[in-house]
Amino acid sequence: MTDFNKECLNALLNKEKFDEFMRTQLEEGLDQLLESELTAFLGYDPYAREGWNSGNSRNGSYFRQVKTQFGPIRVQVPRDRKGEFHQHTLPAYGQHTDTLEATVIQLY
Repeated sequence: MTDFNKECLNALLNKEKFDEFMRTQLEEGLDQLLESELTAFLGYDPYAREGWNSGNSRNGSYFRQVKTQFGPIRVQVPRDRKGEFHQHTLPAYGQHTDTLEATVIQLY
């Protein structure tokens, strides 16, 4: 049994723990998904040599708060130097979403 499964089973025993567990899993999953989306956009991994002098590179990130059925989550959205990257995972200017949970659960 993996650590994820053990944590999920322990969280299922307590409703508050389960909501916190799902909230943290959503945050981590979205952060990784957004980082992968930027990697696909730029065409190279973080700290890869191909990215040097490519004309566009990673330029930090900013935080967005999104309200979900498990409570508010804080998502770290990466950005690029030229400002050409527009993520498609979260709705633009949206502060709450119902379809986000359905998508993440279907992907799991």
